Amino acid sequence: MGSYISSMVDINLDLDQQKTNRRCINIKTRITQILGIEYPIFQGGMAWIATSELAGAVSKAGGLGIIGAGNAPPEIVEQEIDKIRSITDKPFGVNVYYISPYVDEIINLIIKKKVPIITTGAGNPGKHLEALKAANVKVFPLVSSVALAKRLERSGVDGLIAEGMECGGHIGDITTMALVPQIVDAVEIPVIAAGGIADGRGMLAAMALGAEAVQLGTLFICSDECIANEAYKNEIIKAKDRDTVVTGVNGHHVRCLKNKLTKEFLKRVEAGDSIEDLGELGAGKLKAAAIDGDIEMGSIMAGQIAAMVNDIKPVQTIIKELIEGYKKELQRVQNI
Repeated sequence: MGSYISSMVDINLDLDQQKTNRRCINIKTRITQILGIEYPIFQGGMAWIATSELAGAVSKAGGLGIIGAGNAPPEIVEQEIDKIRSITDKPFGVNVYYISPYVDEIINLIIKKKVPIITTGAGNPGKHLEALKAANVKVFPLVSSVALAKRLERSGVDGLIAEGMECGGHIGDITTMALVPQIVDAVEIPVIAAGGIADGRGMLAAMALGAEAVQLGTLFICSDECIANEAYKNEIIKAKDRDTVVTGVNGHHVRCLKNKLTKEFLKRVEAGDSIEDLGELGAGKLKAAAIDGDIEMGSIMAGQIAAMVNDIKPVQTIIKELIEGYKKELQRVQNI
């Protein structure tokens, strides 16, 4: 009897190993199964940049395209939702910015339009969770600390985006390498790694840390489908390893490429300007860079991986290279 049980255990272990190997090869995780996407790749919901054109291309190519609602009014977001559905019938999401004056209207719109997935930033989606869950909307908040991750898991969210300070735009103060495994160890729900990921090597590293998907922003800015001004894209392509800088104070920090605006920010911070005054200086500056192409006094939000972005490509090519790079690096590591 004992030998029979042992042989069954061995068979089960072999089957489990086969499943593990197959999952690695196909890159299937809980995230791909929960969301019905081909690849565990999220596109960041960047305000002004993550429009239906970019999000639709990412979803069409097998990832999760995300429309960035930012501070846009509901009628604009509704147009983007309708437009992405004319581009693809694959799953997509909307990023809800909790500082937006329209946040309640945006949540109501998401429920009305039956958007399947949302990511959230700059606030806690707790007050809307009951309504979102009743409408079968999957909720993935962005987190930059273990304490917040635990609190949001208890509230009933579907997964968490652990974003390290290497990312572009608004940042926390812990690196991706340190943050992701701590959050993975602290919660049971799936974790998506964000910040500092630009190729298959970074994707594999994130998976090794326990993440079940990755989120990329800066890399997708330099895609054919992204509507960002060519001047903005070219600044990313020209960037070197030390060309990003963090501006802001008291937890309100933003990573951008260095230019006249960032120099002015740093000067004002040193002079002791208030958060309100700094906010006035930064108002409208992302649009100035991303849409109008003002690379001197616009806010060129980009992550530290900007130096790894060398050209502008179709979204489909970007995702194909990510997956091929991931598999190549996985094979290399397995052979060590």
